[in-house]
Amino acid sequence: MRELDAAGFDEAVAGGALLVDFWAPWCRPCKALEPILAELEATVPVARLNVDDHPGIGARYDVLSIPTVILFSGGSPVGSMVGIRPKAHFDEWLTEALARDADHGGGADSFDASV
Repeated sequence: MRELDAAGFDEAVAGGALLVDFWAPWCRPCKALEPILAELEATVPVARLNVDDHPGIGARYDVLSIPTVILFSGGSPVGSMVGIRPKAHFDEWLTEALARDADHGGGADSFDASV
């Protein structure tokens, strides 16, 4: 899983779909989410951002609790999920969020796929 930082964050999310895990090393649910995210990499690229090291980026996207996972497309968030859920829940959410993003042409207008 790719580690993001402030220098490369905007460039990383600017392309196609990218699932970003906002996490911290002390967060036990974040650690429990890692294997699920590793499996999701077969569906969509996954990266993560340590919110302790880069709080400004977390604040930009209103990340108030971790783990928070945000799906980006074309530089804009298109869906988010807070907390840990079973992989099947993530699969269903991603399928819906990616389809909604494709239907709307991507971008911030489709950022209503929060769970």
